[in-house]
Amino acid sequence: MRIAIGGFQHESHSFAPLPTGWQEFVRPGGFPGLQRPATLIETLRPTSVPCAGAIEVAEAAGVVLAPLTWCFANPAGPVTAEAFERIAALMVAALSDALEEGPLDGIYLELHGAMVAAGFDDAEGELLRRIRAVVGPELPITVSLDPHANMTRAMTGCADALVPYRTYPHVDMKPAGAQAMRLLLERIRRGRPWAKAFAEVDFLIPLTMQCTMVPPMSGVLEERERLAAEHGAAELAFCFGFPYADFPGCGVAIAAYAETQGQADAAVAALKAYMDAHEPDFAGGVAPAAEGVAQAIAIARDATKPVVMADTQDNPGGGGHGDTTGLLAELIRQDAQGAVLGLINDAESAAACQEAGVGATLALSLGGKSDGAPLAVTATVEALTDGRFTCTGPMGRGNPADLGPTALIRVAPGIRVIVVTRKMQALDQALFTHIGIEPREQKILALKSSVHFRADFQPIAEQVLVVAAPGPVVADPATLPFTNLRPSLRLRPGANR
Repeated sequence: MRIAIGGFQHESHSFAPLPTGWQEFVRPGGFPGLQRPATLIETLRPTSVPCAGAIEVAEAAGVVLAPLTWCFANPAGPVTAEAFERIAALMVAALSDALEEGPLDGIYLELHGAMVAAGFDDAEGELLRRIRAVVGPELPITVSLDPHANMTRAMTGCADALVPYRTYPHVDMKPAGAQAMRLLLERIRRGRPWAKAFAEVDFLIPLTMQCTMVPPMSGVLEERERLAAEHGAAELAFCFGFPYADFPGCGVAIAAYAETQGQADAAVAALKAYMDAHEPDFAGGVAPAAEGVAQAIAIARDATKPVVMADTQDNPGGGGHGDTTGLLAELIRQDAQGAVLGLINDAESAAACQEAGVGATLALSLGGKSDGAPLAVTATVEALTDGRFTCTGPMGRGNPADLGPTALIRVAPGIRVIVVTRKMQALDQALFTHIGIEPREQKILALKSSVHFRADFQPIAEQVLVVAAPGPVVADPATLPFTNLRPSLRLRPGANR
């Protein structure tokens, strides 16, 4: 048996300040760079990405793998036409080469599901259309998705099964890839497709309310599992949606794959009914930065563990540039003690610190490259690294990170900042330990993240505070200037547009 394997991952924020170009896929922070067929298998095998799980299952089954192209870029603005066309062309060309070498029995792809590209609002739907055009309608294709996918009818129409991760933080990326490969092997064995059904849910869920570690989303995932078993679904795909993409397919969606159409329809209808009934549970807000900092300082006085603050609106995992300084300015204004902020993505400041050297004091116009609001600080350089390390946490374990020249600076008597050259969401303690900071020993940890940080930092936290400082990943998507959403979609759970 011979199966092609590849991936193309991006989560696109229609209103983020900076687009995503070719170089962001070539050298992303926190994940491997773009892989071509010769390097894909061995590079991805030790990582936590979905392809690693798919490779493990396929090789255990004696499958011959035909590698295609794989790439990832950190969430940001829509993918440029150049980047999308180049990567899609690489994928299709590698597939054509694989077909020249011999027949394929199936294709597994690792996609995100929320990519918007110049010219293609549903970029994964377009990529799958192109692949189907090459291999025809019969060849089995399964796809793993991030649950933040804006899953569309085009995507479900082109694939035999879509398999989203179950968790947010995404600690099951590798198991999701393994499951998609197992379903592909089953689809090949059975010789015919499953019946499929699809439905959209008509309200957006704020990012901070999508965490599967706590209600209400933990309850949804329990119900998803129960309904899949009850209706005999081979897969009941539930995607939370990425509520920053301005196109009609944005939002929560459900797909089911089962032996009969009746089973698939019933599974989708039941999960949609559950979501509709629990819509008000998904409304929620976050504290302003000033309020959150004051609370963190008060808690930290008597705490034995760090107070963890999430700077949710500048989350690099949601399209933020990771360089806004609103939360840092508030920490300085309130004279926080024992605080470390990670990360500020500012290549110019990182380079200046590298040139100045450890022990030097220099004036920096820190951050603010994406919003034009840098913070003037006097910084003392405490440590320097090349920004290379291996992630150790539950979500990224084994993933190579390369953030470029990196500096640890002190900007006030009680406040330090990690400054990097390339952005990465603060989802792994290795971001701190690689530069000499032990997270458990800090009074306050301020993190550029919305939810992913919880996997590695919540277990060591005295308390977790999610706060809103200025940034593009707004806690309330209803405040964004959407123009292309479907008319029935409610921008806030339980509210009318």
